[in-house]
Amino acid sequence: MEEIKNTKKQKMLIFHPVLATYRIDQFNFLNEMYDLEVVFLFDQMWNFNIDQNKITDQCKFKTSYLLSGPRYNGRLFRFGMYRKIRKVKPDIILGYEYSFTTQYLILLKMLGLIKQRLGSFIDDSLEICINVQSKVRKFARDHTVKSLDFLVVMSSDVANFHYINFNMEQEQVIISPILQLPERLRSNSEILENRARLYIKKYNLSGKKVLLFVGRFIPEKALDLFIKTVSHFLKDRDDCMFLLVGEGREFENLKSIVFEEKLDDRVLFPGKFQFDELYAWYISSSGFVLPSLSETFGAVVNEALIFGLNVLCSKFAGASSLITSYNGVIFNPLDREDTLSKLELFYNQLEPVGEVCLANRPSLIDNHKENLFKEWGKLAYE
Repeated sequence: MEEIKNTKKQKMLIFHPVLATYRIDQFNFLNEMYDLEVVFLFDQMWNFNIDQNKITDQCKFKTSYLLSGPRYNGRLFRFGMYRKIRKVKPDIILGYEYSFTTQYLILLKMLGLIKQRLGSFIDDSLEICINVQSKVRKFARDHTVKSLDFLVVMSSDVANFHYINFNMEQEQVIISPILQLPERLRSNSEILENRARLYIKKYNLSGKKVLLFVGRFIPEKALDLFIKTVSHFLKDRDDCMFLLVGEGREFENLKSIVFEEKLDDRVLFPGKFQFDELYAWYISSSGFVLPSLSETFGAVVNEALIFGLNVLCSKFAGASSLITSYNGVIFNPLDREDTLSKLELFYNQLEPVGEVCLANRPSLIDNHKENLFKEWGKLAYE
């Protein structure tokens, strides 16, 4: 790494959909190694209102936007990409997934209009890699992988999938999970602790074993299935509470299930929160649950571990790669017996909510920075 620091930084240009909180540290890290500019294709996260100014203030890399172009059914194209490349003159260019953006970049390279090394961020979990959603996506993936110089994937399992199925070399696959820095998220400890005390008092959480979910209420999260599966488990334990922090189109359905299962005093919906108001929920809880049936990664798992929470994580989530025997349990949400047995094992390891002290809840996530330097260093030389 020292040798890289002593050489002139190469220019890296990334085309990415939108600036999200969970990407800040990854992009800031890349800016340490490269002269980075990220071009965002939206100026606001869709279906999720968030203060973009608070996010931008934490960015140490250059940002710009391309907002003009057609969008249909979740797919988009932005005008001005080639002009941006000619202006920046990067050494390395990245698109995202198998998107139209990435296909356009591949076309530019095939036509000889760009010569730079070209890659793409692939956020698929191993489960999604194996069970491709459609023939169209499989075709796009197979074409894209063969046309790019390198891929950026979330885990070693996904990397191995590409080594085996596409004969890719190790130097062509960068393993870079979306990890946030504990020191950034935990920096406002006094504010977080005071906020957590308010939550604990308001919802009478003291002395309870509190399970926490954070995220959107959408079908992929499988909250309806999970609640139905564990309803008797929740009812049979007077010290148990399940908090669902977030919002989404499944909210009314989930409320109905909670009512039908007579879980009104066990399952609560505090609402949607951002930044420190959100992070305080992690230190108001005993353990974290992610029951998703489809989850490319699951940045909330990283956040939970940062705040010292053990995690009960679906095997279908990419972030299950972060779970070890000392920080959580992996389960199959489609298997009722497995869900209940793993939940009981997990639950018995949890401590009831008590005195709020962030210093007594060290991060449970390993420091991956050295590995990230090694992985991204694959691109540092011609």
